[in-house]
Amino acid sequence: MKTLRIATRKSPLALWQSEHVAERLRDAHPGLEVELVPMTTRGDEVLDRSLAAIGGKGLFLKELELAMLRGQADCAVHSLKDVPMELEPGFALPAILARADHADAFVSNRFDDIAALPPGARVGTSSLRRQAQLRALRPDLELLDLRGNVNTRLGKLDAGEYDAIVLACAGLQRLGFEARIRARLDAPEWLPAPAQGAIAIECREDDIATRELFAVLDDAATRTCVEAERAMNRALHGSCHVPVAAFARLDGQQLRLDGLVGSASDGRAVRAHGQGRGDAPDCLGLEVAQALLAQGAAELIGDVE
Repeated sequence: MKTLRIATRKSPLALWQSEHVAERLRDAHPGLEVELVPMTTRGDEVLDRSLAAIGGKGLFLKELELAMLRGQADCAVHSLKDVPMELEPGFALPAILARADHADAFVSNRFDDIAALPPGARVGTSSLRRQAQLRALRPDLELLDLRGNVNTRLGKLDAGEYDAIVLACAGLQRLGFEARIRARLDAPEWLPAPAQGAIAIECREDDIATRELFAVLDDAATRTCVEAERAMNRALHGSCHVPVAAFARLDGQQLRLDGLVGSASDGRAVRAHGQGRGDAPDCLGLEVAQALLAQGAAELIGDVE
């Protein structure tokens, strides 16, 4: 293969991630030409409604997958937290890069952290997972939808539409906005989306040449952790419709997983923790999911669905 074509969304963060992958590939395979194929997805176009209302995060993938099927691109680069728990038939994830910062970021021009917000403060986020955890901590806050790319969201905060917003630390750091982070919202008290901070490459399952090119970029420890988180989410039938959070960490051969299912409407939540062998992440994910269900997670999920 002389030239590899990467399908990517056009947002600044998506372009940064795709160029980062392209640079890693050029370093690993001298002489390989890599070009980006920027595309607009329905998830990028419809900004007046929440993702849950228009069909979920899979909307960020569909056009990129069609480009691969049509032969217009060889692969696509995604934030793994946006990738549905079950890939469309015929696709694979040949590489998951080493995870960046997994945490969420509290961003405000006036307040240092969630506790410092005055009663009734306006906080922007369209994530049901973030809303559920905010509601549990501060039921007095006014939670407002916030869509658009990172730059757009920061612009709305700076325009005074919100007192604070919650974003992913990794996205801010990748775009050079780390100074905007007033506080990290970190595990185990605050849990991220499953696979948050990890970049994944998707390609056609039968494209052996592309899969072999990416093998060198796959990070085994990150894959183990995110597989446990995604297995938990899969067992709960989680999606952006459901406030599900998870974070796994690998300590030697020991894998630990924290999970949460919450309610964005009233802040009710159930939590579970488990640990198991690093070579069996799916089993640990299922175990934690079952522990959440035993505490009433199905009722919370049913309230959303």
